[in-house]
Amino acid sequence: MKALGYIGAFLGGAVAGAALGILLAPETGENTRNKLTDAVKDFCDKHDIKLSRKQVEELVDEVQDADIA
Repeated sequence: MKALGYIGAFLGGAVAGAALGILLAPETGENTRNKLTDAVKDFCDKHDIKLSRKQVEELVDEVQDADIA
């Protein structure tokens, strides 16, 4: 059970890092959301994590709405 927590923390950190990198790039909002959604989906596919496209898009929206200070 403890290993699952580490995996979750790693996944969260990886997604947050990718999101920040993409969000700070000088692109339009729509292009950024599409790239971020594709990156999360690719990561989930690579690690056999089952998320629907809608769940990935919701995750992307949550990351974009996060208060980064």
